[in-house]
Amino acid sequence: MNPFQYSKPSDVHEAVHLSSAASRFIAGGTNLLDLMKENISRPEHLIDITGLPLHGVEPTAEGGVRIGALVSNADLAWHPLIEQRYPLLSQAILAGASPQLRNMASTGGNLLQRTRCYYFYDASVPCNKREPGSGCPARTGLNRIHAILGASAQCVATHPSDMCVALAALEARVHVQGRGGARVIEFADFHRLPGDAPQRDNQLADDELITAIELPADHLARHSHYLKIRDRASYAFALVSVAAALELDGDVIVDARLALGGVAHKPWRDRAVEAGLIGQAVSRETFSLAADAMLQDAEPLEHNAFKVKLARRAIIRALSDAAVAGERP
Repeated sequence: MNPFQYSKPSDVHEAVHLSSAASRFIAGGTNLLDLMKENISRPEHLIDITGLPLHGVEPTAEGGVRIGALVSNADLAWHPLIEQRYPLLSQAILAGASPQLRNMASTGGNLLQRTRCYYFYDASVPCNKREPGSGCPARTGLNRIHAILGASAQCVATHPSDMCVALAALEARVHVQGRGGARVIEFADFHRLPGDAPQRDNQLADDELITAIELPADHLARHSHYLKIRDRASYAFALVSVAAALELDGDVIVDARLALGGVAHKPWRDRAVEAGLIGQAVSRETFSLAADAMLQDAEPLEHNAFKVKLARRAIIRALSDAAVAGERP
């Protein structure tokens, strides 16, 4: 770990004015500290934001919820507003990490997790995310956990968050503050596909700090389900995960949301697939067709072709479970 300067600002204005390309904001530190210990991330300045007034889960006038960036994952998962209005988000958070990590990890920090790619974490091998232009050994190496959608010649890493898959399906908005002022980023635009610049995971500028996550009013809470498929029952990243939510009129789909995790550099949605579900009857055939459409552009690598079949079955199961979720006692 390299030497670094440490600051603990008292307000958001001071925090963003301390920031630079060589600095990192730190809250729970559950990912950043690991990266620093492995010499993958070498910030010259850590800006501790834990004293900032970015806590609280509050209803909005529009019927949604605003979540402070420093709310812990554990507090968010068990918050009554989230459990009642956004059970999909609660399920996704509780499927991730361990209780100890959820107690430390912040909501804002969860959005900024780096990939768990073997090669990214091994400083002795090339990696375009660490050193642009050095190469991507995952493309021809061990790539069982890697992307099947949206990858590029430069990077086949996947985004590791469970929470973000649910936030994508819920169409969250990310509030950020920088030296130039505040702005709001639609969740679908927040994370990036790798393209030719895999070192950039998201659309934040160097001086921008996440201050809150806003969830719109949700009409899909009753029929929603988060399904995570992994190598072991706890404390493992998803091979494939699915956030599914439906609005039903009898057995006819009125609205639909579908997001995948573990398959791409960002939570994966396809609005055309969601639109294709609207007006269809709830059935295995309907969900099978949606799964086929969702995965029609999949490009598996040597060791992860199984993910295509796994994702197909997971989509069908998650949509089926979402359809009957409101009928459970």
